[in-house]
Amino acid sequence: MTSSEQVSITDPAGKSDRVSLIHGAGGEMMQSLIGSVFAGIKNNNAGGIGLEALDDGAAIPFGDKYIVLTTDNHVIKPVFFPGGDIGRLSISGTVNDLAMMGAKPIALTNGVVIPEGFPIDDLKKIVRSVDEALEEAGAAVVTGDTKVLPKEALDSIIINTSGIGITDNPIRDSGLNPGNKIIVTGTIGDHGISLIAHREGFKFGSELKSDCAPIWKTIEAALKVGGITAMKDPTRGGVANVLNEMAKKSHVSIHVQEELLPVRRDVRAAADMLGIDPLEVANEGKAVIGVEAGMADAVLAAIRKTKYGKDAVIIGEAREGSGVIMHTKIGGQRFIEPPLGDPVPRVC
Repeated sequence: MTSSEQVSITDPAGKSDRVSLIHGAGGEMMQSLIGSVFAGIKNNNAGGIGLEALDDGAAIPFGDKYIVLTTDNHVIKPVFFPGGDIGRLSISGTVNDLAMMGAKPIALTNGVVIPEGFPIDDLKKIVRSVDEALEEAGAAVVTGDTKVLPKEALDSIIINTSGIGITDNPIRDSGLNPGNKIIVTGTIGDHGISLIAHREGFKFGSELKSDCAPIWKTIEAALKVGGITAMKDPTRGGVANVLNEMAKKSHVSIHVQEELLPVRRDVRAAADMLGIDPLEVANEGKAVIGVEAGMADAVLAAIRKTKYGKDAVIIGEAREGSGVIMHTKIGGQRFIEPPLGDPVPRVC
């Protein structure tokens, strides 16, 4: 594309001919960008699940199994934050995308773009975090690439991580059926709220920490029980965005109970003060899972036995219809709409 060419994007707020930051924030605007531009790639499938599905990854048939492939760019400010850093984030995000499609993570790539002047000691810390997260996930980084840019061209480090995994049967985010129970594997909003509180220097009695973690072993425990129909991790756009995506793709409505939503008290206090809905904020170590009703209690019990699933709860169910409806504590109902974008920028 030449400098004189423009991309025309139709979005919920009207028409725009320029990409803005909100187009990368994980909500409706990002889906609009992907749908109007990148989804136009015609060669988008290698025989299984491809780009056209807009899922957490692609699934390619290989013998009697599927190779699952995913990729992600990681840009976060600050690079080091309570509960993790960009190294841990890059591995966790990629492992979790593989896990959401039911795939055991096997091998990852690690492409790093570094600004001139970046401290080598910080780079070593990031690499140690990468190794620790790989150890948790039972995977390995097998190849990579390194680039260095002038400091005026890049303000912080960027990591691209791709991953491959193996599964017998890919799980899709579009597989919900009426009657399925909806499980969230832990507390909501931890990553995004902790990050903005850290950036702004806010204190809330206890230090807020990101939930950044590779959760394959949690998902593996759920898959061994069975009955899983759909999965997605609530990163940019949070649980609100994920529920809406799953409902829309599955052609069902999702009903959730407000009193069952797992939000830490300090996260809730910080979110209220900042005027942010925890449902719209990124998580980096959680999953939203659809489960056949008869298997839901057993799946929940298995998840709760894992390191990152102790706070898992059933928050609602899929029904006939469309949209995401919250049943409030006072007996009312309201729609949970997908956010235009994540209210906390540069979180992953």
